[in-house]
Amino acid sequence: MKTDPKKEFDCYRARRGELRVLEVPPLRYLMVDGQGDPNTAPAYADALAALYPVAYKVKFASKKQLDHDYVVPPLEALWWADDMAVFTSARDKSRWSWTVMLMVPDHVPQELYDAALVEVGRKDPPVALDRVRLELLEEGTCVQTLHVGSYDDEGPVLAHMHDEFIPGQGLRMTGRHHEVYLSDPRRVEPARLRTILRQPVAPA
Repeated sequence: MKTDPKKEFDCYRARRGELRVLEVPPLRYLMVDGQGDPNTAPAYADALAALYPVAYKVKFASKKQLDHDYVVPPLEALWWADDMAVFTSARDKSRWSWTVMLMVPDHVPQELYDAALVEVGRKDPPVALDRVRLELLEEGTCVQTLHVGSYDDEGPVLAHMHDEFIPGQGLRMTGRHHEVYLSDPRRVEPARLRTILRQPVAPA
């Protein structure tokens, strides 16, 4: 048995140029928090270097112990700042705070995650391993779209989402800006990167 969470959940579907309102179910994630420019902050690289070994230990344990293999979902991140304009206009990445995340399917029990964490820490543990946690994220009603292109070109799309579409739907922003990275930037040129941009909302 092998499943692909990206194909199971509607929240991993989005179209370029289409903003839509959807309900995102509660989902569990491996998470690591940090702050600073993701391109230069050592904490960001350290976070990824801790997340992936744990995620794959969990995946392989699920396959071996539960007879349930699955595709590790794409990297995701929550982003926030004291002034959200740093995302839409100034793009001052040094002022960004973030939580990088990898979703863990519901069928994986807590004890399997706990054991995976211990296994990763046995030999040459990642620097940020003690910052990894498993947590439920409940976003509820959200607005999302697909951005195709460089991460640095997201500003106008987010400005339209935040300042025009969301108020125009009688909604207000809640929670944190959420990105789902459908492309691997190591293998895909910036102009072709596919990223889901999501914003939790509530009635205004």
